[in-house]
Amino acid sequence: MWNKPWTMKEGFLIGGGLIVTGLALELSVGPVAWNTFAWPVNGIVLAGFLAIIALLFLLRKKAYAFQFLGTSQAAIPAMIYAVALTVVMGLTRQEPHGSWLSNMLTFWPFVLIYVYIALILGIIILRRLVHLSSWKRDIPFLLNHLGLFLALTTATLGNADMQRVKMITTIGQPEWRALDGDQIKEMPLSIELKKFIMETYPDGSPKRFASEIKILTMTGKHIQTTVDVNKPYEVDGWKIYQYGYDTQMGAESQISILELVSDPWLPLVYSGIYMMLAGAVCMFVTGGRRKRV
Repeated sequence: MWNKPWTMKEGFLIGGGLIVTGLALELSVGPVAWNTFAWPVNGIVLAGFLAIIALLFLLRKKAYAFQFLGTSQAAIPAMIYAVALTVVMGLTRQEPHGSWLSNMLTFWPFVLIYVYIALILGIIILRRLVHLSSWKRDIPFLLNHLGLFLALTTATLGNADMQRVKMITTIGQPEWRALDGDQIKEMPLSIELKKFIMETYPDGSPKRFASEIKILTMTGKHIQTTVDVNKPYEVDGWKIYQYGYDTQMGAESQISILELVSDPWLPLVYSGIYMMLAGAVCMFVTGGRRKRV
């Protein structure tokens, strides 16, 4: 083992070493504190990460370990570890203030494995860019890998800038304060509930509930709209969702609970997803042409 060329055995050992390192960090410093990565820290971290990828790629001929990172023998074990941890995440109830397996997004082994995958992706992308040969093969490849890299890094670092608050609105009373956990937060907009709407099934259970609201923003916008379940309204970077109501009053509720979400990095995440979709379409088109030929 550790004789050149390295195989997937070494790849699994590297991934296992990252998991052990993550467990040691979890025990010593606690879970990843994503709130410390809020802008501009996450932007600086992303720039530094890109610089590290470029440096490792430039040094790949001087250090075999860096060269190994751009191989499938490194990528496949990393993906297997990532899939295994993601499956555990899906089977375990996730809680915002949980620890270890109950909050995988702050679990050091989970985070380190995904950082490792992003590192491998970056090096593979640079290697393909340097050795471009055929656009039919290279463009779909780059779209898929660049899209995955963009979605992975921005979704992770952008998590620190996401805000999710609850606002309790009352008919005829403008509200500009919201609850961020146990904290009261003043918002850059006010919302006044004009009317609460509920439709029920014959047995009396809720079929639909929504809120007619009036929005006043600090940018001077006056908006009247209806927020329905799964049909949010977006204004000034905030998505307003219908969340709840006074269940004791039912259709006669005088209050409506709204959830306001701001995720400034989301357009970058979507861009990555669209790139992957474009790459898949390109692979389908070029693959179909080759078969016809």
